[in-house]
Amino acid sequence: MKLLIVDDEPPARARLRRLLAEHPQVQWIIEAGDGEEALEQLRRHPDIQALILDIQMPGQSGLDLALQLPEQLPVIFCTAFDQHAVQAFDLHAVDYLLKPCSPERLATALHRLQGRLNPAQPAAASARGGLIAALQQLQPASGHWLVQRQGKLLKLPLAELQWVSAADNYIELHAPPHSYLERRTLSAFLEHPAVAGQFLRIHRSHAVNPAHIDSIEALPHGEALLTLRGGQQLRVSRNYRDQLRG
Repeated sequence: MKLLIVDDEPPARARLRRLLAEHPQVQWIIEAGDGEEALEQLRRHPDIQALILDIQMPGQSGLDLALQLPEQLPVIFCTAFDQHAVQAFDLHAVDYLLKPCSPERLATALHRLQGRLNPAQPAAASARGGLIAALQQLQPASGHWLVQRQGKLLKLPLAELQWVSAADNYIELHAPPHSYLERRTLSAFLEHPAVAGQFLRIHRSHAVNPAHIDSIEALPHGEALLTLRGGQQLRVSRNYRDQLRG
């Protein structure tokens, strides 16, 4: 791979260069200190295959620069700020790294980049889903959950999420009138820092947002029937019924 590092801080560029030197698939690296110099390097070296791009730089930002790039030129954002993650996703970024990125995270980003550059490789099929998972880790205790809809990454307020159902390794997030399918177990969702403690698991296959509970009806054998304000009814299994008391 032939990469262009764009960062206005020389120490940051030097550190990335050292980390990239550990990867034999990276053939050579060019550096630029800002967006204008990056565009000049791209004119001089049309065989550059991808950019590792900072966001906050003098002059135009990394996001501004990314908008000027050919759609087929992949970008890995590497920045000290997490608030631009959704914009980066909408620009079809390969990955979003927070400084100082670890060697392991950089290796993951390069693996995804290889999948983007070589679509025949299996890594390409999971690259977009892997990016969503990476961005989710940047959203602890943020009051929202990142979901995909019509190719866009959206911030779904957790207050609007009524219940979550599960099947095998997938969950479906229900925020009527919309629902969102995601590859993740229900346990992993409930343990995530962004949602921990905000949902009640009432069955091995679903959990609810307590704010949307309308009523609970006792059933035989220790089970119950829970009705949400929107009318959705969910069975409460005997093993989880104690969580609803009080």
